[in-house]
Amino acid sequence: MSAVTGRPKAAIAGVALSDCGRLDEATPYALHAQAARRALADSGLDHSVIDGFASAGLGTLAPAEVAEYLGLRPTWVDSTSVGGSTWEVMAAHAADAIAAGHARAVLLAYGSTARADVRAGRRTGTLSFGTRGPLQFEAPYGHTLIAKYAMAARRHMHRYGTTLEQLAEVAVQTRANAAANPEAMFRAPVTVDEVLSGPMIADPFTKLHCCIRSDGGAAVLLVAGELVRDCRTAPVWVLGAGEHVSHTTMSEWPDFTVSPAAVSGRLAFQRAGVRPEEIDFAEIYDAFTYMTLVTLEDLGFCGKGEGGAFVGKGRLLVRGGRLPVNTDGGGLSAQHPGMRGLFLLVEAVRQLRGEAGDRQVRCHDGELPRLAVASGTGGWFCSSGTMVLGR
Repeated sequence: MSAVTGRPKAAIAGVALSDCGRLDEATPYALHAQAARRALADSGLDHSVIDGFASAGLGTLAPAEVAEYLGLRPTWVDSTSVGGSTWEVMAAHAADAIAAGHARAVLLAYGSTARADVRAGRRTGTLSFGTRGPLQFEAPYGHTLIAKYAMAARRHMHRYGTTLEQLAEVAVQTRANAAANPEAMFRAPVTVDEVLSGPMIADPFTKLHCCIRSDGGAAVLLVAGELVRDCRTAPVWVLGAGEHVSHTTMSEWPDFTVSPAAVSGRLAFQRAGVRPEEIDFAEIYDAFTYMTLVTLEDLGFCGKGEGGAFVGKGRLLVRGGRLPVNTDGGGLSAQHPGMRGLFLLVEAVRQLRGEAGDRQVRCHDGELPRLAVASGTGGWFCSSGTMVLGR
């Protein structure tokens, strides 16, 4: 069982984004460094306290290469790479290491020029899954990543009656949240009809059902309890975490309507000692609208098959929503440079600290939120990492 169970011993002390959006002249290393410097400044700690480092998605020796670039010599490292859920899984590992006394301050950093690479015709391999191993049996049939998510969405629609309009509501409300975020790439409102009438990408997903492609980076600094008093910011504690790996080959996925968040979420809530109904807001990986809907089901915010109705009536909105979701605009509208899981943690911490400006979540009594969940998904529902965070 994870060491984050019980009294929390690790806190998030610093968070930051690098510049994001359209960055044609940036490099991934520079974005790592920019985000790391900003997160360290946010914490108020000196870089000399960092004895742990985690990175993925860049090069064959990601932690060593990026640590060298940042001038770090960590004694604890992690290079876990399970797609978009990587950063929730890494943060859980870091919290466990801190609780076990193996590290005092662990920096997680990420940077990607995914958009600029496409525009320049560069092939980096960051988002390429290749055709060796199990994927060789699907790739010849043109079974793309987007198509796999589309198949899952269609199965949910067939089994539970989920509608295109309900999926479109996710995009509409996420864009409304982005409108209050000055760091979001797309802030202009969209309607359900605009989502439905857009160019088809992979049935049933039109363009606005799919995440944007951006450049950018993020960093998060986790520290031991004894360092909290030296920090400039209020701590956000890691209360519980869970991780789960499901499949890579679609034929090995037992049920297209159940994501691995059903397991990672159950573990995270169990270890945190809280229930889904106690959560004030959620940050959920949203490469596609269906991901938001099914993850909400599997985390226990509504019953299986009830996600379509659950996301209606403005429930996900920062302003007036019963469960604000993806308060920064998510991958659908804010930014999505590839492995977006670290961005979920940055936004969750900003919200819990009351630093989200015009998009700040307020509870029914007007107070700041106290509990949040961040849940990342990797591959094509291949992996999930879920964290419960609290003030």
